[in-house]
Amino acid sequence: MSLFKARDWWSTILGEKEEFDQGCLCVGDVDNSGSGQDKIIVGSYMGYLRIFNPHPVKPGDGVQPEDLLLEVQLREPILQVEVGKFVSGTEGLHLAVLHCRKLCVYTVSGTLGTVEHGNQYQIKLMYEHHLQRTACNMTYGPFGGVKGRDLICIQSMDGMLMLFEQESYAFGRFLPGFLLPGPLTYSSRTDSFITVSSCQQVESYKYQVLAFATDADERQETEQQKLSSGKRLAVDWVLNIGEQALDICVVSFNQAVSSVFVLGERNFFCLKDNGQIRFMKKLDYSPSCFIPYCSVKEGTINTLVGNHNKILNVYQDVTLKWATQLPHIPVSVKVANLQGLKGVIVTLSDDGHLQCSYLGTDPSVFQAPRVDSREINYEEFDAEMKKLQKSIKEATKTQDILPKSEKHRKLIVTAEVSPDLDAESQAIDSEVKAEAVPSVTVKVTIQSRVTAQKPNLVVCVQAPLAVTCDQFFLDDLEPDASETVVLSVFLKGNCAPSELEGNCVVSYNTPTEFNPEGVLNVAQCNFRLPLRLVCFPAQPSKAANHKLTIDTNKPPISFLTIFPDFVDPSGDDQANALGFQFLTGSKTTLLASKTSQRYRIQSDHLEDLWLITKELILRLEEHFKKQNCKDFACTFSGSIPLQEYFELIDQHFELRLNAEKFQELLSERAVQFRAIERRLLTRFKDKTPAPLQHLDTLLEGTFREGWEEAVDAAISYLLRTCLSKSSKEQALNLSSDLCMPKDTSRLKKNITVFCDRLAKGGRLSLSTDSATQQAAVMPGGCTTIPESDLEERPVIPGYTGKFPSHRQVAKQKSKPGLSEDAEKEEEKP
Repeated sequence: MSLFKARDWWSTILGEKEEFDQGCLCVGDVDNSGSGQDKIIVGSYMGYLRIFNPHPVKPGDGVQPEDLLLEVQLREPILQVEVGKFVSGTEGLHLAVLHCRKLCVYTVSGTLGTVEHGNQYQIKLMYEHHLQRTACNMTYGPFGGVKGRDLICIQSMDGMLMLFEQESYAFGRFLPGFLLPGPLTYSSRTDSFITVSSCQQVESYKYQVLAFATDADERQETEQQKLSSGKRLAVDWVLNIGEQALDICVVSFNQAVSSVFVLGERNFFCLKDNGQIRFMKKLDYSPSCFIPYCSVKEGTINTLVGNHNKILNVYQDVTLKWATQLPHIPVSVKVANLQGLKGVIVTLSDDGHLQCSYLGTDPSVFQAPRVDSREINYEEFDAEMKKLQKSIKEATKTQDILPKSEKHRKLIVTAEVSPDLDAESQAIDSEVKAEAVPSVTVKVTIQSRVTAQKPNLVVCVQAPLAVTCDQFFLDDLEPDASETVVLSVFLKGNCAPSELEGNCVVSYNTPTEFNPEGVLNVAQCNFRLPLRLVCFPAQPSKAANHKLTIDTNKPPISFLTIFPDFVDPSGDDQANALGFQFLTGSKTTLLASKTSQRYRIQSDHLEDLWLITKELILRLEEHFKKQNCKDFACTFSGSIPLQEYFELIDQHFELRLNAEKFQELLSERAVQFRAIERRLLTRFKDKTPAPLQHLDTLLEGTFREGWEEAVDAAISYLLRTCLSKSSKEQALNLSSDLCMPKDTSRLKKNITVFCDRLAKGGRLSLSTDSATQQAAVMPGGCTTIPESDLEERPVIPGYTGKFPSHRQVAKQKSKPGLSEDAEKEEEKP
């Protein structure tokens, strides 16, 4: 808490139960009085527009009736208000009001009063634009270098920039790679629009590029038009900041260069016009709003940053100069000139607390009352001090990041999976082509030991699995109360999942003495789904294209014991051989050796081996854990099937390339599809033809996935950190942009190098000096060896490095060399 409080100059509460946000506040001489005095304009989500001209008799006075110049309800939520030169033929200031589907520009004027009621103010609509898309925010400025007027740019919720030349609509452009709208501003120095995308990147687009790019409203062009005017929208520069942005602002003061300020969730950045970072400041709090307001020293800029702790911080570049306490959490802050007082700080909270304040130096000092003097009992103080030191020592033994024991948890969430599949399947909209898609019931119980406000339950499973309902908004829970919800899990996508684990997360607020609204808490639990959910018993196959052998250090266990849900107790032949038929149609066979401690998993498809392998290892571990056996271990000493793995990668990449081409074709033919749809709808009227029912989904769907580039970036990071050969590799910078590669050769080479370094003793752990890591002895007698030239050669298919299971706990002795025939004979189950 700051020692100094913001000195209240004037304040008021706006309406009842109204909501406000970042764009709902602006200041300016909106009535063109010529006195240089700003007015405060506030719009609310309830549609109320208010204009204030505060003039308190003494600092701290509340609002007077004459302070409110105008209050009018516009009947539609107000998203943003701005003051600028928005009307042609005049350089006077006008008020722009952005609604969800409409942009209105008003003139504000006052009439001199002749009676005690004072001056009368009114607004007059100059023009309005009805929007075809739902608006998110807007910015304005002299786009294209025009003189004496401001143009308006509106960003829609689906990523379209709509530009208006005052009374007329100019053009619209879609931002590339758009997902969610972010803050938007305009830089007159570079004539550019700057925004922060959902990829956590600051992006700049030139106005001239927007103007000459392909029109978002035109879906069909002739060849001549394509050659003469149409081109794709290209970004001017991009900077990855690694977090979402709350606001963005462009400033230019006499004593400082033009700069772009970006307020992130944990940092605020100052950028040059070309996107280079001038400086950044890491924040140790959660910011809520900011505004760069002046330059008091050459080359520096002062910035106000408000946070959720009700503190307003003043920075000179990255140096904290002042911190002051506010009575509310600000969502918007401005600096205004009111009644001759320059630099008045205007703040607005989300519930309508509007305050004008200044930075005083008089601390709020509490004077303690006098108490009767008494003799000090040093022995009592010494005993109390030891008690407090003991409590502090116990409290610092465990950090808050460690999970608390169950008896100390405020809220406990448990998930119980039904042992049997649902008698009547709850699967909905499943893409699986099987005759029947089963489902299983999961019962989630929430037990609260404290008052839990606004509990929200989210249930997550790994795709292609799905749940009938993944989010539950529950009523507040009293102490010792419980709540139970029931849902079902089923296979939705037409492929096998990579895991059968699920996760339940409950977020809730617990009120405290200093925060009645509650402090956010999270509780979670995991659950495991049955294998019968995605496959069913089948006859084992004798031959398969892909085989995997798992070695153990214990005698083989009968499948009657570890897979009771997949075997027939009367069938002796199932004790050492099991077949699993996936709902997607593929089959996997599991075999147990009668003479050795081995298990074999085989299938015609490489990707089907993993789920059965993982299930086998889990069930073996559970079995030996019940037997109080602590030295059980699994190992894999066969050749790594890199060639088959790379073939799958190439198949996936080829599908992506074809999908890209198909997406471009769809974009070119979209207008024709729409025209056909309208004609058929007119013909069939009330009933939509079957082929058109999924046309919108097809046209709007996306075929792009970022798997190859994401994996390549992750492996490249490992090869340059914990698996690096030298400090030279660690100094290499990795690109922060993920773009689709031309082919998969680089990815396959990195995977091969990655496996090779692991086989030579590399460890996936970071230390202060990775070059001096100790050599790790690999089980099976494989020790660290010098780096070879393998990493500089092309990818070698069928790489045969040997790897242990990550669950191995005992060091294995090396096996004697075997011939190829003897190796095959030993692996036979």
